[in-house]
Amino acid sequence: MPYDLLKLNNEFEKSSAVSLLQWALQTFGEKLTVSSSFGAEDVVIIDILTKFEPKIRIFTLDTGRLNEETYQVMDEVRKKYGIQIQSYFPDSDSVENLERVKGFYSFRESVDNRKECCQLRKVEPLLRALQGMEAWITGLRRSQAVTRTDIQKIENDDAHPGLVKINPLADWSEKDVWGYIKKNAVPYNRLHDLGYRSIGCAPCTRAVKPDEDVRAGRWWWENTEQKECGIHLKQKEEDRGQRTDESSSKTGQ
Repeated sequence: MPYDLLKLNNEFEKSSAVSLLQWALQTFGEKLTVSSSFGAEDVVIIDILTKFEPKIRIFTLDTGRLNEETYQVMDEVRKKYGIQIQSYFPDSDSVENLERVKGFYSFRESVDNRKECCQLRKVEPLLRALQGMEAWITGLRRSQAVTRTDIQKIENDDAHPGLVKINPLADWSEKDVWGYIKKNAVPYNRLHDLGYRSIGCAPCTRAVKPDEDVRAGRWWWENTEQKECGIHLKQKEEDRGQRTDESSSKTGQ
């Protein structure tokens, strides 16, 4: 089944996150999954989805270096909504070899080293998490970073050919996200109360000042343009509006 992304994005650009998520569920059914790192945007999506589809498949990438507060909110969410959260871990042999050869903080020595660590701890586990899926939902927002300003609500996934990526909060502001959390009493990561506006692995994330960029605390030793782990590749302009066939190729094949 082909998807006219240009037409769909024109249709959903002014629609609510609820409308887009309902369309995604109706279109992809059990082949739809939610990726959650349990930052503010992700818990909003879980709250919205579980109100009309409590059995939606939700997974997280447990890199082995997450903050304690992240595990705490995972368990709060699991209990509040009565859902199962599928954890995907990095390959133990690969991580053991990396740490033995390069130490425990090699990711701070160069961009290549940091990307190597992200590849082992996040990118490869994500490939396994997406196997057999046709679409996945993320909490990406355009105002999060300079690398995300032109994301669409529905995209061909450049990083995982054959998959469609759904970004229901693409047009939300940070104020919108927190307004929803407060209004609906959604559990959230307590690191946000300590000045963390974006949350990743513990050694790669810090609190930021109120006037700093949302993702200034992620890999703060790098240039702004490099602050992506490889999970989300920027979509090329010429690819916008193209059609993708759900049966063309599958992640991991």
